[in-house]
Amino acid sequence: MRSVSGERSAGGLIIILFLICLAVDVFAADQAEQIIRITAKKFEYSPNEIRLKKGVPAVLEFTSLDRLHGFICPDLDIRTDINPGKVSTVRLVPQKAGTYDFHCDIFCGEGHEDMAGTIIVEE
Repeated sequence: MRSVSGERSAGGLIIILFLICLAVDVFAADQAEQIIRITAKKFEYSPNEIRLKKGVPAVLEFTSLDRLHGFICPDLDIRTDINPGKVSTVRLVPQKAGTYDFHCDIFCGEGHEDMAGTIIVEE
């Protein structure tokens, strides 16, 4: 025969464990990597405006639709080549809110100077 107080204790423990698991899941979801897919082609990036959250890990996945391009964002200290037919991946955790310019750093013809965009890091 079980006591009523023992059943209450076990039930209370189960509820506490459930709440702890729920809190861990919510924290993990907040910290999950944000994945942004970016395509490059003469003479543009799509999207050319990227929004990230300060402190949240992000993965930038680049693909080229036509030829070799580059991606550089000097203020965030990120750079990669973007080869056609391959995915180039850059991982970052933005630490400071602000607007950061990026551009292609591999000459791709007339209009190359317009191949640019911004990364906006929000609080």
